[in-house]
Amino acid sequence: MGKRRVGSLGAALAALDAAQLRRGRLTVTGFAAPEQRVLVTADGRTLVDFSSNDYLGLARHPALARAMSECAAQLGAGSGASHLITGHGAEHARLEEELAQFTQRERALLFSTGYMANLAVLSAFAGRAQQVLLDRLSHASLIDGARLCGAQLRRYGHADASSAERLATAAPGRTALIATDGVFSMDGDLAPLPQLAQTAQAHDAWLVVDDAHGLGVIGASGRGALEHYGLGEREVPLLIGTLGKAFGSFGAFVAGPAELIEYLMQKARPYIYTTALPQPVAAASRAALTLVRAESWRRTRLQEHVARFRAGARAAGLPLMDSDTPIQPLRLGSARAALQMQGELAAAGLCVVAIRPPTVPPGAARLRVALSAAHTPAQVDELVLQLRRAWARRQP
Repeated sequence: MGKRRVGSLGAALAALDAAQLRRGRLTVTGFAAPEQRVLVTADGRTLVDFSSNDYLGLARHPALARAMSECAAQLGAGSGASHLITGHGAEHARLEEELAQFTQRERALLFSTGYMANLAVLSAFAGRAQQVLLDRLSHASLIDGARLCGAQLRRYGHADASSAERLATAAPGRTALIATDGVFSMDGDLAPLPQLAQTAQAHDAWLVVDDAHGLGVIGASGRGALEHYGLGEREVPLLIGTLGKAFGSFGAFVAGPAELIEYLMQKARPYIYTTALPQPVAAASRAALTLVRAESWRRTRLQEHVARFRAGARAAGLPLMDSDTPIQPLRLGSARAALQMQGELAAAGLCVVAIRPPTVPPGAARLRVALSAAHTPAQVDELVLQLRRAWARRQP
């Protein structure tokens, strides 16, 4: 690599530093207890974790570890090939069947990551001479999928179904897909799915919902934003979910009508040209799905934590955003302010990671509090106390 190129990279990194936008990594070496949200870092700190997406406290549940270990002992660590060669195993098939049942859909198809699932759906169901409509705050994987599929990408106002309707009406017959998060990962609010479903049906478009942060958490049975709104396969043909958040495992899936899933399997390059998810991971996901179905108390406890945190945060005058989900952002504005509060919380034994551009828009940096059923009421109260103190210190 030439010196000029190296120098330009150095300048770019320096610019990130100056803007407080350079990212780092926290190395976790262990956990204080198997199912607690207390992590141990490489530098010896012990931090209560309020940043992970392990909403139901399943990521280190013994049942998942046992299922993974037993499957690995029997079938090995890797799948060895793509699903369409020899990589599709019995654990994959069983998990797909169980996910279809859980989501009340005809069929489900496994993917290695949610990012790949979103790329697959958009590339398979939209193309040139068409347009894709995305919520302005949609996840990066939906945005990248829309860019790569060759269709014209149009962004409608956040959670604004009337804005989506105007864009669809302005280009009659061209809208192939309307895609949105079910629960928005950085704001914690829900998409207006009933209204978007009406728009999609009126314009003969597919409605795609990435419910990565809703499945397992939202709805009486944990079936996510669609259950919350009472919507089914007819209104939302393509549902995308991940297994690495509320389910505490890894991987993703797309669920919908059998014919759509079969077409996806035949056409989606991110599915066809990648090694299949290891079967031990699928086995762990099956164990998680059993717990999600059987232990509704996890969702109840989680909602109690959300209510407790919001009541305390309001009383403390913290800059809460409008969210009733486990994602509780505190909008601070500048990256510097968010990093300062992150550091002060870490010094108090709490891990709450600052979220900065480009993950959120400029001027919208925040602390993203993520609550879990594995937290205790005392930990939630301590978080509110330390946030109140840090917030008071940053006032003029």
